[in-house]
Amino acid sequence: MRRREFFGAVTAPLIVSRTSGQQPPAPPTRKGRIKQGVTRGVFGRGATLEDSCRDAARLGIKGFDLIGPADWPTLKKNGLVPSMYPGPGGTIADALNRKENHVKLRTLLDAAIDEAAANGVPNIITFSGNRNGMADAEGAENCVAFLDAIKAHAEDKQITICIEYLNSKVNHKDYMFDHIAWGVDVIKRVNSPRVKILYDIYHAQIMDGDIVRNIRDHFQWIGHFHTGGNPGRHEIDETQELNYRFVMQAIADLGFTGFVSHEYSPSQGHDPIKELEKAIALCDV
Repeated sequence: MRRREFFGAVTAPLIVSRTSGQQPPAPPTRKGRIKQGVTRGVFGRGATLEDSCRDAARLGIKGFDLIGPADWPTLKKNGLVPSMYPGPGGTIADALNRKENHVKLRTLLDAAIDEAAANGVPNIITFSGNRNGMADAEGAENCVAFLDAIKAHAEDKQITICIEYLNSKVNHKDYMFDHIAWGVDVIKRVNSPRVKILYDIYHAQIMDGDIVRNIRDHFQWIGHFHTGGNPGRHEIDETQELNYRFVMQAIADLGFTGFVSHEYSPSQGHDPIKELEKAIALCDV
């Protein structure tokens, strides 16, 4: 570091203190066994990214999912990790299970892996795609072929490709990876430490239930978690059917070191920040 940069770095806090009269509040003390992240939806409509990042950091959040490269500087300025890179892995409806997508997606994901590695972004999201009449076995073969082809690059750069498990009953009709057994089969066959499942607890509850048993049984194949209350994908509190404290205790006890990111939408009339504070406390086991 140059001397001028060093001087600015060490004096900046003093300047802030003299001009503002106070330091920004320190994040609350957390147990920290669960490394928590957020998505934009938890802040409600109308919240700016800047304000969302500031509130997230103030509450002790560590990561921010599904934010693209243009906004990574805003996250980093607030001490947040861009924890899940969206976009280059296709769309929910059209992704890895179609061979005709493979050349384009390989180009996009190879570039994204390099970009993620250069910017401290640990994960990239991808999807199975919809069935559209395709048999699950054929779709699995196509996904395995694609992931096999790209895994060496991901391993070399230490970036994890996460294929998301979604429900096809309520939100994403016809989505192929809608049961945990299908995704575990694919990930086992790829057998890479850098190709994992994004286990969305809300979606999993709708399709398979038995959340803690499935997490324990398939833990080695899971790289990332999302939260959300069921029914309605609202707050993860006593108004819904999942005991999130028990779920988080199980995840922490397994020694999970990745992110658990909140991806719910606050109910109408609820204060998004107060609800987020409650969610963070609930998951801080």
